[in-house]
Amino acid sequence: MNTSSLRLLYDKQKAWGLLASIDLSGCDHKMIQSPKDIKNFVLALIKKIKMKAHGPMYLKKFGEKSLAGHSVMQFIETSSVTVHLDDKLGDRAFIDIFSCKFFNPNEAKKFAKTYFKAKKSRLKVLLRH
Repeated sequence: MNTSSLRLLYDKQKAWGLLASIDLSGCDHKMIQSPKDIKNFVLALIKKIKMKAHGPMYLKKFGEKSLAGHSVMQFIETSSVTVHLDDKLGDRAFIDIFSCKFFNPNEAKKFAKTYFKAKKSRLKVLLRH
């Protein structure tokens, strides 16, 4: 759905918030392993969607074997951004943005795909009521 149609639906339904789930695959292997690149991505994404970070960013690599990878959680003034990165099975990134302030999910997907040099991307959007 294009952003203007989504905005009309958001307003018409008096949505309380918007959730954008972005799945990337074929990302740059080194970037999704780099804490510096991951932190820079989250901060740049927040700026791109015209939000403001709130409090510290939490970044941790954990898990075992094929499930080990970096995860990030960053509060924004209107909710949160979470990112989970898989450098073992397809160099994937899973990004969720939730906000009670409207933002452009298509722009967020395009930015994420470009930033991580992903070969494929998919976006799912959910209005919260």
